Amino acid sequence: MKQLKAASLITAIKTPYHSNGDIDLPTYDKLIAEQIAAGVDGIIVGGTTGEGHLLSWEEHLMLIAHSVHQYGEKLIIVGNTGSNNTREAIKATENGFAMGMDAALQINPYYGRTSTAGVIEHFKRVLAIGPAFIYNVPGRTGQDLTPDIIEPLAELENFIGVKECAGNERIAYYEKKGIACWSGNDDESHDGRHQFGSHGVISVTSNIVPGLMRKLMDEKNDSLNGEMNGLMKWLFCEPNPIAINTALMMTNAVSANFRLPYQALTLEQRQQGFALLSELSQSDIVGDTLQLLSDDDFTYSPA
Repeated sequence: MKQLKAASLITAIKTPYHSNGDIDLPTYDKLIAEQIAAGVDGIIVGGTTGEGHLLSWEEHLMLIAHSVHQYGEKLIIVGNTGSNNTREAIKATENGFAMGMDAALQINPYYGRTSTAGVIEHFKRVLAIGPAFIYNVPGRTGQDLTPDIIEPLAELENFIGVKECAGNERIAYYEKKGIACWSGNDDESHDGRHQFGSHGVISVTSNIVPGLMRKLMDEKNDSLNGEMNGLMKWLFCEPNPIAINTALMMTNAVSANFRLPYQALTLEQRQQGFALLSELSQSDIVGDTLQLLSDDDFTYSPA
């Protein structure tokens, strides 16, 4: 638990695909190598950014097992085994820990929302299995995990902390109570870390500039944070992971293959991203080139 709480930069790693839509493991390994080289502490496997919701459970658990086997000695491996179905979340979480993951990422039931009492019981059941981060992202679940839900759960043995998307004031409130928080909003994460006391960030942006995100977590750097703010906001110009997928394709870090329903950013949006990425040193960017790409360069396969 001490090692988990010491992790200040965890990347919600992208899942790359071949043109037929299958997972591209060799490219996945290259992405992980970039994370390790930049000093990232851990990865979330199959999170929102990794499109766990577009993976079958067989694919999802294979990716967790592969990550543990290949990188378990170098990175903290957090498997996104949450679900809006409690039985499904329990089974996936049991399987993830059997495969050796260090922790789970758990989300509150979405779409088929339940009562506060139901949310708490859902988390109690999955927290009984092993260490877990709880993910609060009201924009995706339609339900805010407020302190009256989180504070009782924080007393449980396997509660690590919260990936919190409700802002830095909420993070400061929890941290003052001894509840560990990681920012879920990249553009707020520097201030969250150095002004509001967060433990760090679970980041999308670190997929493409892991070294720069490492710097933002390690020391207060208002200048660098300001320089990166435009990129971080652009990466959320459409629902995540559309922009980070497009960006990694533009840098040739991954092949330009999407699983539907995600589609590439528009040409105008890509031009904006191209300009922002062009301002950075090539050595800071994951990928070996920077190109605008045309609409015809992208392929799309069903999930």
